[in-house]
Amino acid sequence: MTDAIDPGEQPPEDATYRIRRDGPGRLAALRRAWHERKWMRRFGYLCMAGFAGIAAFWVFLAHDLPDANKLLEYQPPLPTMVRGMDGEIVYSYARERRVQLRFVDFPRPMVNAFLSAEDRTFWTHGGVDVGGLAGAVVDYVTKYGSGVRAKGGSTITQQVAKNILIGDEYSVTRKLKEMIVARRIEGVLTKQQILELYLNEIPLGRRSFGVQAASRAYFDKDVEDLSLSQSAFLAILPRAPEVYGRKKNEDRAIERRNWVLDQMVRNGWASAQDAAAAKAEPLGLVTQRTSTYEPSNGYFLEEVRRRLIGKYGEKAEDGPNSVYAGGLWVRTSLDPQMQVAVRDALRKGLLLYHGNRGFVRPIAHLSDLENWQSQLVVANKTIDYKDWRVGVILDASGSTGRIGFSDGNVSTLTGISDKAKVGDLVAAQPVGGSTWALRGIPEVSGGMIIEQPGSGRILAMQGGFDSGIDSFNRATQAERQPGSTIKPFVYATALQNGMTPATQVLDGTFCVFQGAGLGNKCFRNFGGAGGSGSHTLRWGLEQSRNLMTVRIANDVGMAKVTRTFHNMGIGDYQKYLSFALGAGETTVGRMINAYAALANNGVQFSGSVIDYVQDRNGKVIWRADKGTCNACNMAQWDGKPMPRIQRVGKQVMDAPTAYQTVHMLEGVVTRGTAERLRDLKLPMFGKTGTTNGPTDVWFMGGNQDYVGGVYIGYDTPRSLGGYAQGGRIAAPIFKDVVLATPGRWSHQPFVAPQGIRMVRIDRVTGKRVMGVEPTDEPKASVIWEAFKPDTEPRQYTAEDEFSRRRDALVASIRSARDVRDANAAAAAGDMGNFAEEQGGVY
Repeated sequence: MTDAIDPGEQPPEDATYRIRRDGPGRLAALRRAWHERKWMRRFGYLCMAGFAGIAAFWVFLAHDLPDANKLLEYQPPLPTMVRGMDGEIVYSYARERRVQLRFVDFPRPMVNAFLSAEDRTFWTHGGVDVGGLAGAVVDYVTKYGSGVRAKGGSTITQQVAKNILIGDEYSVTRKLKEMIVARRIEGVLTKQQILELYLNEIPLGRRSFGVQAASRAYFDKDVEDLSLSQSAFLAILPRAPEVYGRKKNEDRAIERRNWVLDQMVRNGWASAQDAAAAKAEPLGLVTQRTSTYEPSNGYFLEEVRRRLIGKYGEKAEDGPNSVYAGGLWVRTSLDPQMQVAVRDALRKGLLLYHGNRGFVRPIAHLSDLENWQSQLVVANKTIDYKDWRVGVILDASGSTGRIGFSDGNVSTLTGISDKAKVGDLVAAQPVGGSTWALRGIPEVSGGMIIEQPGSGRILAMQGGFDSGIDSFNRATQAERQPGSTIKPFVYATALQNGMTPATQVLDGTFCVFQGAGLGNKCFRNFGGAGGSGSHTLRWGLEQSRNLMTVRIANDVGMAKVTRTFHNMGIGDYQKYLSFALGAGETTVGRMINAYAALANNGVQFSGSVIDYVQDRNGKVIWRADKGTCNACNMAQWDGKPMPRIQRVGKQVMDAPTAYQTVHMLEGVVTRGTAERLRDLKLPMFGKTGTTNGPTDVWFMGGNQDYVGGVYIGYDTPRSLGGYAQGGRIAAPIFKDVVLATPGRWSHQPFVAPQGIRMVRIDRVTGKRVMGVEPTDEPKASVIWEAFKPDTEPRQYTAEDEFSRRRDALVASIRSARDVRDANAAAAAGDMGNFAEEQGGVY
């Protein structure tokens, strides 16, 4: 029950009633004042303009700011990781050091060190720390106009906004935008997600982005292995990485590190005892990281890089899967054991040819030695051979002087050659104490490849003495004349056009009429030798007879021969007979792929160094093997044998012809120009090559498992010397690879394709032999020969023996006459060398 109200009393006045009663009067008073007082109107206009300006400025700042939701799908630039055929990581293509970790992978002491140094209220603020911002404003005002950059006062969230979304422009406008975006980020991401982005993306010097990359760069450790002192050091780097990371500023770095440790104690994230122990530790920065990659892979990996760039681009703007930003995972065909064997064998061959020539020429030259160390670092010349190092000759007096290395060390250099000059980048080897001796790197070079015939996978590749000295890959980039290694494809063309391995071809003078006034231009065998009568195709290929080869090419037609070269991928040449002797240019890579097709019964796969490529999420976006397996995804096993992926290759030569060619090339190893490989006691086929000059020496060959190819020559072609031949210099290099990889080369003989008939023949005449079994003797008179159906020769008779002796006598007389005629023509000045004029080879 309420209290009664005395009628004589006035009820208390209601506030709402009073406002309503007095409102019109006050509003009217304001209107009168607005019209009568100018200062009030001016003040009002000023306030409205201020509010409008603030609103407009806010709209100006916020209208084009990036959407914080982009961070949910943010893809940081990541290096491409490369694996070998065994799945082990062998390299990474990176211009920046970046490694992405999850939040749970970051050690708690490291997280707390960064929060103590950069943002101790991170877990509680909403993106902007008001106290820190106020301090930054005061610092900016006091330093305005001085040219000194004020402290940022940015939270970790603001730094994420700056590093990923906005940029690092130094201005008040950028700072305001940063604050707006930071607030948005806090509404999109969790604190853990923000911190994960920050610790993975923060630039920390030494081309490192993120704490894992920096941990490797400064301490050669992973983050989980860092001490408290080392974690505190990394936490000081965001402020000035290029200052604190330098040896000369070590005292400043220690002072700042200790401050971080004190802050950790203050925040309760470290004990005083642990902080004191951490302060007592030196910085312990490493000057050079331990290399985790095998340097012998240099040429192979550079070839992989070139192919990836051609496919996906180099930089982020080239596409989402670029080599240096796409984060690709690449499985290659690199065989580490085979690669080391190829590198060592090629080096051995180059050094053997180089002999005792000593120092010949420098690796490079510095014209100005004022900043020699920096120039040496930028030159980035290294060598991975024994304990040799690359340095620059700083001064010289006679045969002694001083050499400087990229780490700044200077040592005594002995054995300085007259050909060496101050400023030369050279290789040197330690010989005791701080004394080094000048060493000579072979001027001659070359390239080598090992490939699997059944897949086209390149297992090993060496393009010179050392990729750290010269990245030019002579195995894939050097266009050279292949010499006699191209002859098997001339003989294969003959086999495809009616001839057999037992067909007799005249090894005699072969001249081409060049037109009125030019006379005849004649070919010669190796060393200028004339003919020796008629012989089988097999003998001509085994002994690499030029005269037989050009006669065969002429008989079947150079149009057909060059078509074979094209089909095998060797090259596109004009229809000159000299190209049948290897006058055209090609590469080791193209030649080895053609030989691989021979070993694979005419089926060719493109030479590949990459098996497949995955994007950063693991999806396969390219693979070399285009074969399909329709039964591989069955929901349930149907009880049949396991399905196999059928590799898709191109039949570039019919199988019987390819096998016949290989079978003849086995004779090159057994008793021909590559017989030094015979003691390997393996089923091998091969062919040597020596070009005019001789300027290049070659060997191509292998078995059904692996095919290898190598050439040796000067980069600017010149004579290797009269003694240089493919069988003497190139074949032993291949042999060293086989000896260094025992157990890798099968003892199984080559498998003949369907339709081949093995027939016993007389090796000299090519006639069929009955009742005599072939033996394993290299020069046995009776051998097994491969024939296509209905092409076998008839049986050998006494009449054939008489004809053979008669032909040999006639050939001997003809050879003597040829020599006499050639000498007379040379004296008269009307005889030229057609092969040489056309770039011919022997």
